[in-house]
Amino acid sequence: METMQIPAEEAEFEALFAEWEKGSNVDEGTIVEGTVLSVGKDFIVVDISYKSEGQIQTSEFTELDGTVTVAAGDVVEVYVERRENDAGLVELSKEKADRLKIWDEIAEACENEELVEGVITGRVKGGLTVDIGVKAFLPGSQVDLRPVRNLEKYIGQRFHFKVIKFNKRRGNIVLSRRALLEKQREALKAQTLSKLQEDMLIDGVVKNITDYGAFIDLGGIDGLLHITDMSWARINHPSEMFEIGQQVRVKVLKYDAERERVSLGLKQNTEDPWLSVEARYGVGEKVSGKVVSLADYGAFIELEEGVEGLVHISEMSWTKRVKHPSKLLSVGDEVEAIVLEIDGRQKRISLGMKQTEQNPWDVLAETYPPGTKVKGTVRNITNFGIFIGIDEGIDGLCHVTDLSWSHGVNNPDEVYTKGDEVEAVVLSIDPDKERFSLGIKQLQNDPWMNIHGKYPRGSVQKGKVTKLLDFGAIVELDEFIEGFLHISEIAEEKVETIHSVLKEEQEIEVKVISIIAEERKLGLSVKRVGMDDGDYSFDDQAPEAATTLGELIRAKLDLTDLPSSDEE
Repeated sequence: METMQIPAEEAEFEALFAEWEKGSNVDEGTIVEGTVLSVGKDFIVVDISYKSEGQIQTSEFTELDGTVTVAAGDVVEVYVERRENDAGLVELSKEKADRLKIWDEIAEACENEELVEGVITGRVKGGLTVDIGVKAFLPGSQVDLRPVRNLEKYIGQRFHFKVIKFNKRRGNIVLSRRALLEKQREALKAQTLSKLQEDMLIDGVVKNITDYGAFIDLGGIDGLLHITDMSWARINHPSEMFEIGQQVRVKVLKYDAERERVSLGLKQNTEDPWLSVEARYGVGEKVSGKVVSLADYGAFIELEEGVEGLVHISEMSWTKRVKHPSKLLSVGDEVEAIVLEIDGRQKRISLGMKQTEQNPWDVLAETYPPGTKVKGTVRNITNFGIFIGIDEGIDGLCHVTDLSWSHGVNNPDEVYTKGDEVEAVVLSIDPDKERFSLGIKQLQNDPWMNIHGKYPRGSVQKGKVTKLLDFGAIVELDEFIEGFLHISEIAEEKVETIHSVLKEEQEIEVKVISIIAEERKLGLSVKRVGMDDGDYSFDDQAPEAATTLGELIRAKLDLTDLPSSDEE
C-alpha cells in the first residue's frame, strides 16, 4: 500500500493552523511571553503567538528620563487584559504582569517565611508604607525593637522585612522589621553572653539615655552604665557625655547571668584621681578652677576632672557678710583659691578665696592703732550698741557703755539713726576674731578724773533722785555723775521703806561721804547735810556708791568695807 504524500504547502499550513489554535487558548487575566515586534512612540507591538498581535503602551517601558528599556526582538512577560479590542489587537500590560508576579513571589515568601526587600515610602496612620514591588503596610510597633517616636526618619530607607500577613484577594500585605531584628538579636545575644565576664572591656553602642544613666547595647544584650560610673568628674545628666548611637568602650563591673543583667563602668577605665591628689596639691598652694555647684554653705570648685574642692561661705570674703554663695559666684565662673586642707582618703579639699588677698583686718590694725580718732557712718543699731562703717566692708562696734559718760543712754536708737556721720576713738582691734572696738565717750575726758575737785568729800550738793531701790536710791549730781544714797543715810531715825520718804525725780540735798574714783563710786548722805564734819566720823557705816545692781546688792548685804575718812 502506497503512502500518501502531503504536499509541502499543505504541511506548512497545518503547522500554522496548529500554532494558531495554540494561541487561541490565550485567556484574559493571564501572563504570557511575547516577542517585541516594533517600538513606536505610543505603543509597542508584541507577538504573543496569538491570531492577533498584542499592543502595550510604550510608557510602561519608559524610564523617568525618557529612555525606552526594550527593543525589537526582546522577549517580555505581559498580562492579557483584553484578547481583542476595536482595532482587532490584544491589549497587554507589563505593569500588571509585574504586579502579579510580585504577588506570587510574596505569597511564596510568606509561606516559606522568607524575607522580602523594600523601600519605606511614606507615613500613614499607625505606621509606614513600604514599596516591595507592591504597596505594603509596616505597623509602627514593627519598625524596630523599641517603640519609635519619629517614624519619618525611616522614609527613603531600604530594609529587609518579614511578611506576617498576606491577603491577595484584598490586596493586603503586612510586614515586620522587628521580627527580623529580634531573630538577629537573639543570635547576637547568645554570642555575647558566651564571652561576657566581669572586669572585661567591651565595645558597645549607646542605645538609650535616661536621667540616671545610659543603656549600652553590647550585642544582643543591654548593660546599664549608671551616671555615677560615667566619670570621676561631676555630671548633672548623662546627655552631657553621650548621645544615642555613640560608640563607647566600657568595663563590665557586674554580670548576673541568671537575670541577664549587666552593670557597666566607664570611669573605671582610668585611675581614681583622688588616689594621688595629695601629691599634686599642697596646703597653701594657689589653685584655679571652675565653679560647678553652689550650696547654701559654699561653692564646689572643679580643680581637674574628678577632683573638686569646697570653698566654705566663711572663706569667700574677709569683709562681706555672704548670705549665699550665689551673691558672689555663678556656676561656670573661673576662680582662684588657696588650698587650706587636703584629705585624700575622705576625698575632701578645703579651699579659701579670701586668702588670695591680704587680710584687711591686718591692714586695719596697722592703720588705726588704739587712740586713733576716726570718722564713719552708722551702719546698724542694736540694743547693745551701734556699728560704725570705717573701711569698706569693716564696721567697728561702739558698745552702749562707750557711747556716753552719762548713764542715760539705754537705747542707742533714741540717740542715733542709720546713716549718721559720727566720730569715735579706736579702743582695740583683734584681727583674729575680726573685732573692731570704738568709743564715742572717749572723745571727751572722763568726768571721774576730776571727781575729787568737783565733788570733794564733805561737800553738800544738789541732786535728783533717778531710781529708788529697797535699800537706797540713785542720785544724779550732773549729766555724768551719779551717787548712791543708802537707806541708813536718809534720816537719824530708822526708815522702814524708802518710798515713804523719797520719790523719783525729787530734788534733794546730799553730802558726799565717800569717793572711790577708780571704781566710779560715790557715797551720799542726807542725814549728815546739817552736821559739821566734826559731829560724825567718816568711819560710820555709810555704804559707798555702786554702779551695778550686783554691787548695790552686795552693798546691802555687806557694809563693813566702807572707806575711812582719811582714804582718798
